[in-house]
Amino acid sequence: MITFLEGTLVEKAPTRVVLNVGGVGYEVFIPLRSYDRLPAENQPCRILVVDYVREEQHTLFGFMADAERGMFLLLMSVSGIGPKLAMSALSSLAVREIIGAVAAGDVKRLGAISGIGKKMAERMIVELKDKFSDGQVLEASAGMPAELTADQRVRDAVMALIALGYKQAESQKMIMTVMPRLPKDASVEEVVRRALIH
Repeated sequence: MITFLEGTLVEKAPTRVVLNVGGVGYEVFIPLRSYDRLPAENQPCRILVVDYVREEQHTLFGFMADAERGMFLLLMSVSGIGPKLAMSALSSLAVREIIGAVAAGDVKRLGAISGIGKKMAERMIVELKDKFSDGQVLEASAGMPAELTADQRVRDAVMALIALGYKQAESQKMIMTVMPRLPKDASVEEVVRRALIH
């Protein structure tokens, strides 16, 4: 099982690279987001790899971040999602955005990924929603819209509600509903308390 390759980056394109490792050229398919983090051609490069072997297919998929590789494997655990769709998802959305969309049950956002569609998006949510830790979901919620993150109290309050078990979209709505009615100097605790009794 190959877990990473380290060598000279011979060729790079948005969806694939060729890495020279000890005189052997390895073709590795990558998501768009990894392409942005690659070094220049003819420079040393280390890339994390998933070695995908099926009956008549032996393909290497590469990632510049461990979180991307982990998400690729998780996505492939969903029935009906193979490596091509998993790469499409990682090229369309960042890992944090995928976690946030699954946690929020955002069928529309996941369904907009090329090749996924509504039914597959619903399946992704059902099969992946329990695979993420509370910490991952909290971190994903840091990617909230600008109007929510402009006020640190709002962001902290939303994260507190997510920690209590509310979905991201529901938490955001609850906080934004009570914020206009609270004094400007209301504490995070007060914002959360008001949201819970609203």
